[in-house]
Amino acid sequence: MQTIDGNGAVASVAFRTSEVIAIYPITPSSTMAEQADAWAGNR
Repeated sequence: MQTIDGNGAVASVAFRTSEVIAIYPITPSSTMAEQADAWAGNR
């Protein structure tokens, strides 16, 4: 089990269920884009 914040949870689900993740570059969601980019780089 891993504890993550809401942005991380949403990014994880969106990354696993979609081929495209559209994220607006606003402050609260900036970690979502960074996490999705990192996961895509590891593929």
